[in-house]
Amino acid sequence: MLGGMRAIHLGTSGYVYKHWKALFYPPGLPASRWLPYYAQVFSTVELNASFYRLPTEDAVDGWFEQTPPGFRFACKGSRYLTHMKRLTDVGEGLERFFRVILRFGPKLGPVLWQLPPHMKKPDPERLERFLAALPRGIHSVFEFRDAAWYHDEVLEVLDRWDVSLCEHDLVPVPVPRPTGSFRYLRFHGLGARYAGRYGRAALRPVARDLKAWRQRGRGAWVYFNNDLHGHALLDAFDLAELLGHVPVHPPPDMQRPPETESSRTA
Repeated sequence: MLGGMRAIHLGTSGYVYKHWKALFYPPGLPASRWLPYYAQVFSTVELNASFYRLPTEDAVDGWFEQTPPGFRFACKGSRYLTHMKRLTDVGEGLERFFRVILRFGPKLGPVLWQLPPHMKKPDPERLERFLAALPRGIHSVFEFRDAAWYHDEVLEVLDRWDVSLCEHDLVPVPVPRPTGSFRYLRFHGLGARYAGRYGRAALRPVARDLKAWRQRGRGAWVYFNNDLHGHALLDAFDLAELLGHVPVHPPPDMQRPPETESSRTA
């Protein structure tokens, strides 16, 4: 289901942002055409909408039809399962979620499960029961919002089920090590959640790390979630240029404002 596992897939977390109209989407382009336009620039998107509300089958079918064959949708798992059910008694909810999400077929990328920050006590047994309930063939990612989950037993469970540990910057502790067969990175904003721009200085070590990872024949999925002011777009374009050989094609007429002092010196 995950084609190009040795590739680096680079995109943004979501694409439906009104504040991207002047910066990214051409004037007069209706919102119904934003996804096809986005898919000309990026080869993947992380769907956060599926976290808040399960999309309809018609919506998934429409997204599928509006994107080219090589496009991939990373889908965020339902908060009903992670935040309300807290990974327990999830059989019916998982069946309902995947009945819709699996309609992406070959365009389905990883499924991201994000635990709430108030789940502070690591529970490897609960995690393993949840992973055992997932459909086979699905490539999952877990994002923990408390560093207590960066525990050896938790990492062993993730490895055992070939699940990737999400690398992100909302916890002030780096992940101990990657797990699973691919890496999954989320960038939520430098210095300001969902807003701060990283810039090339902060992204150069990321690019070096990912290049080394790619040279080992391993793949990665990278998404920028700092959508305010279009920083997610700008940082994705910068990282793509630093990496090279990544299917990202910035619009030639897009205005790219200069980096701020903070992003240059980060």
